[in-house]
Amino acid sequence: QVQLVESGGGLVQAGGSLRLSCTASLRPFSRYSVGWFRQAPGKEREFVSGISWTGDSVKGRFTISRDNAKNTVYLQLNSLKPEDTAVYYCAAVPRGVIPVAPNEYNYWGQGTQVTVSS
Repeated sequence: QVQLVESGGGLVQAGGSLRLSCTASLRPFSRYSVGWFRQAPGKEREFVSGISWTGDSVKGRFTISRDNAKNTVYLQLNSLKPEDTAVYYCAAVPRGVIPVAPNEYNYWGQGTQVTVSS
């Protein structure tokens, strides 16, 4: 059974940092692109960042990276704001591009809670 497991969430003060991890049982992991999404209460799931199987990534507030030897993708969250509070999910798709729509991903993790206090 395919699994994606997120970790690294928690409670942090505004301006703080967290590093989220997404470890997958997908093989070969190097042939999957991975996206990070988040969903706050009452809001739709939104794309945060993504990295392709070639290592190309989406540039934004947060930094994404991958270690194929560890079957893991990381999301570094710096300068966090209260509005970043959400459940963060990783998702994987066996494509070389990075979709931004949730329904284009085949596999999902269970999510990890990030709470930023003011």
